[in-house]
Amino acid sequence: GKTTTIRALLGIYQADSGELLINGEEFSPERIGAIGYLPEERGLYKKEKVIDVMQYFGRLKGLSKKEAQEFSKKYLKRVGLEDKANLNIDKLSGGQQQKIQLGITIMGKPEILILDEPTKGFDPVNRQLLMDIIEEENARGATIMMVTHQMEEVEKICNRALLLKNGKMEAYGTVDEIRNKFGKQRIILEFVGELPKSDKFEVIKKEANYAELSLKADSQEILKELVSKNLQIINCKVQKSTLNEIFLNIYGEENEVENEVKNV
Repeated sequence: GKTTTIRALLGIYQADSGELLINGEEFSPERIGAIGYLPEERGLYKKEKVIDVMQYFGRLKGLSKKEAQEFSKKYLKRVGLEDKANLNIDKLSGGQQQKIQLGITIMGKPEILILDEPTKGFDPVNRQLLMDIIEEENARGATIMMVTHQMEEVEKICNRALLLKNGKMEAYGTVDEIRNKFGKQRIILEFVGELPKSDKFEVIKKEANYAELSLKADSQEILKELVSKNLQIINCKVQKSTLNEIFLNIYGEENEVENEVKNV
């Protein structure tokens, strides 16, 4: 339901009910120019030159010819495509085309950016490059809505997160709020002795003198109990569930998640 929600927000689909507010005011078509939208399905003029396509969209966004040209050249250098400026779009790889599409999206400094799977299909180096650009846009004051199932990206840059399942809101809040509400604490232990049984924790993994415990009670309470039962603790690390673990728990098995993502 993620992409469908965005298209309803933008007026591409007609919503059955509800309202869209931007800065507390009802959204109107006249404000569409304030939004930069990167759709999941990329769309560029394949038989035109990279620099011409970027400048064309810049002019559509209200930039002067000089402004569009300056931005395009600067952006192409930023993403390592300076030498591709005079190639036709269809001569670029899918990832390179995606970089061009992101540049067009942020052109003109829109106050709101809606990005649907902006890093999909990228290797770690290029994914980090795009994430840096997105963070720079946020730093200049843009409000960013990013649709992704890469939870590590959400944990790194998002102020708030919304998890949808079958079009319904499952979780919403800051990353810490979601982790506190839906996650479980766990302890990773290095110890000497025999790990006692307890109804206050579940042993997830155990190898020799190492164990990972999923907690059903306060971590300090459990540690005191272990020490009272003569377990010598050498090292202890308390961790919260990652957002990815919570995501998988909400959506079910990983293969079900992949099906859901592909069918959005």
